[in-house]
Amino acid sequence: MNFSIRGQHIEVTDALKDYVDKKLGRLEKYFDAPPTSEGYVTLSVIRGLHTVEVTIPLPGVMLRAEDRSEDMYSSVDSVVDKLERQIRKHKTKLNRKFRQEGSLKTLFTEDPAAGLNPSSEMEEELDDLEVVRTKRFTFKPMDVEEAILQMNMIGHNFFVFSNIDNQEVNVVYKRNDGKYGLIEKTEVGSY
Repeated sequence: MNFSIRGQHIEVTDALKDYVDKKLGRLEKYFDAPPTSEGYVTLSVIRGLHTVEVTIPLPGVMLRAEDRSEDMYSSVDSVVDKLERQIRKHKTKLNRKFRQEGSLKTLFTEDPAAGLNPSSEMEEELDDLEVVRTKRFTFKPMDVEEAILQMNMIGHNFFVFSNIDNQEVNVVYKRNDGKYGLIEKTEVGSY
């Protein structure tokens, strides 16, 4: 598995790059064949917090984890642990949902030594994924700035709206660094 590692407000040293590669290399044991897609790793330091973001696009599923702490190496360790939990969760979900061959089930290995056997704890966690409330909205077309103002006015950290510029449903959200993000729809495979 190849990873594109980049730094924001931090120089990515060879030692740090090797550590990230070694730790993320542990994930290969969870796959029947090493994924051909490239993973993306962003290392950043903002206000003394060392942040690691990892995104691994796979066929039919996107693995993503983020962690921040006061030490870059412990952030890397935590991100790998989060990704391993996500893989186990996806594997358990796939085992329950797809019982036929040729499905996403074949993406992950069946090796019990890899720790992917569904546990009762994991099954209970999946049972907790029920929708308890549904909301319906009529979207008023607005631009991104107006959506951010609406979000701040209602005190939420995200806001779903119909973008007047592209006539699509978009989401604005407040980032942990205090800035804003925009989520737009893209076509599958155009990551």
